[in-house]
Amino acid sequence: MGGSRQKAGVKRRRVFYIPGYDPLPPRRYREIYRKEAARQAAVSGHVITISPGRDRKHYGWHVRAEIEGAPVVADVEVMVWSDIVRRSMDVSIAGTYLLLARTAWIYASTGALGRLLRLRKGPVIAAFYPVAMLLGQGLAAGLAGWGGGALVGALLHPLAGWAVGIALAIALLRWFRRLDGRLYAHYLLHDYAFSARHRGANPPEIEERLARFRARIAQALESGEVDEVLVVGHSSGAHLAVNIVADILREGRARPDGPALSLLTLGQVVPMVSFLPRAGRLRADLRLLSTSERIAWVDVSAPGDGACFALCDPVAVSGVAPEEGQRWPLVISAAFSRTLSPARWRALRWRFFRLHFQYIHAFDRPGDYDYFRITAGPLTLGARYAGRRPSKSRIDTPLSPHRSMAA
Repeated sequence: MGGSRQKAGVKRRRVFYIPGYDPLPPRRYREIYRKEAARQAAVSGHVITISPGRDRKHYGWHVRAEIEGAPVVADVEVMVWSDIVRRSMDVSIAGTYLLLARTAWIYASTGALGRLLRLRKGPVIAAFYPVAMLLGQGLAAGLAGWGGGALVGALLHPLAGWAVGIALAIALLRWFRRLDGRLYAHYLLHDYAFSARHRGANPPEIEERLARFRARIAQALESGEVDEVLVVGHSSGAHLAVNIVADILREGRARPDGPALSLLTLGQVVPMVSFLPRAGRLRADLRLLSTSERIAWVDVSAPGDGACFALCDPVAVSGVAPEEGQRWPLVISAAFSRTLSPARWRALRWRFFRLHFQYIHAFDRPGDYDYFRITAGPLTLGARYAGRRPSKSRIDTPLSPHRSMAA
């Protein structure tokens, strides 16, 4: 496992960050990087300064750093698809409940749900959360509407009771929806529904956006200006990153004499897609990357992150690992319970959504995973983890019910 034929040193780097299913604008990621880089620098002795990106057409920032005694310049760009996310979430309350039924049926009827439960229960429990919460909200609204309507009907007229009951139920459902910034029920449902909508195949609007991202990354590879092109896929962005890097390899855009091409996946939820019947493209891409000598691929997760498939080898569990010659990914743990101080771990342990973003935050007791060393340090991803063994807790049991690699 591991190893790649790449240069080791980096003076200039391009970083392409692909967020997960996130409706918020990309500036949040610049603010996270700015604040957390300063915190990590204070702990680890880094020197990091951040300034606006030089390319005004694309959202990003410029980094100058001195890490491990070497100066490095990096340009970070966020691959924006939050507009697609927002459109997919623009659904009426009635439409949300129809979406709930459809998504549950897809995962159950295709056999994906049972296999995912055997893999990691945390993210599947997270998938049940919006089901339980939305059904609970619907029941509460129904009971409130029935009670209020019955009272008005008894005092005034049955028709008035019906009108008041329906209006009260709708108002309560709308109130619950306004609270979703704290409850996350609607958000999580739309996240899972987006993956399931085409039973694992990418929607046309995603394929069009991936083509744009691929062109940007290929341009960086061919510019001759950098030593490493690092693609970072976070959460749902991990399987999009896999698609992009695989297409770049197929097109021959990663030349042996060009920059190192590296893939870092963080808190991935690949099985939520790759276990579905029409995810043949994704499974083929996973298989291609797993044996490539043109890339380095490191997959980082943590058992403390209940929103990801922690330490699951996405190639192996999807049932597409070759019998021999698998090189990637190198699956390692961010080990939150050890890399965060006891006080910090206690403060974050039950903040599930915040923990899902810890990979791009500072660690006060960092181990061998440090997001800022990787994105602004003087070694390529492959060189940094050369000789590193996979986590002993890595899960590589093939469990996907669907293994076709036909697109």
